[in-house]
Amino acid sequence: MKKILLFGFLLLAVGITSQAQEISKNAIGLRLGDNKGFGTELNYQRGLKESTRLELGLSWHSGSYTNAYKLTGLHEWVWRLEDRFNWYAGAGGGLASIQFDRKHDYYRTSKSDTYLFAAGVIGIEYNFEIPLLISLDFRPEIGFGDYRDDLNLDIALGLRYQF
Repeated sequence: MKKILLFGFLLLAVGITSQAQEISKNAIGLRLGDNKGFGTELNYQRGLKESTRLELGLSWHSGSYTNAYKLTGLHEWVWRLEDRFNWYAGAGGGLASIQFDRKHDYYRTSKSDTYLFAAGVIGIEYNFEIPLLISLDFRPEIGFGDYRDDLNLDIALGLRYQF
């Protein structure tokens, strides 16, 4: 019985390691989504190991009545689906700040809020033979501040140059 369990464990370990996907060392581009008012995100990915990476994002919004920015950091695990087609999942968080202009009728006085948030991500990506990476992901975020103290959901398309 011990030999069968050991053989099963070794077979599982070989199966997991054979699915490892080598990812690009660096990728920079845009993540195009609503992002709850923060708009497009300037995005950078840094490969850490064979199948993990760090993703950093900076988004900002400058409108008639608000100015805001958001910094996001995520640790992601990448798994191979097909030859150049992968899926990934990860977790992280960030810091955001929003300022309202008091000229707007709804906000009689100026107000601002800086808050922390926790985030997760799950998505799919295709790695072209040219240095282009395209992705579609879903990122839920939970805010911890006066302005954002609830769950926000974001779906976005990513376009990144790999180097």
